[in-house]
Amino acid sequence: MSLKETFKALSDPIRRDILMLLKKEKLSAGEICENFNLTGATISYHLSILKKSKLIFESKHKNFIYYEINTSVFEEVMLWFSQFGGKNENK
Repeated sequence: MSLKETFKALSDPIRRDILMLLKKEKLSAGEICENFNLTGATISYHLSILKKSKLIFESKHKNFIYYEINTSVFEEVMLWFSQFGGKNENK
């Protein structure tokens, strides 16, 4: 996992909103697009950034591609953040 790509993907509010949608259920690009006032090409761009950062993955079912959140990446990020919590032992 590249933290740089992950944080870049998370820096955009549209991509964060897409992740919140996918937190509930897997969706097709069309279903994701219905929640925004954006073109399909714009949603596709955001989905490609999320896929590149491995925050989401796609699966094919019949003629549709569905997108799902990849919780393992979030677990890795949380683990990375956890090293900054707690007491500072260097005092």
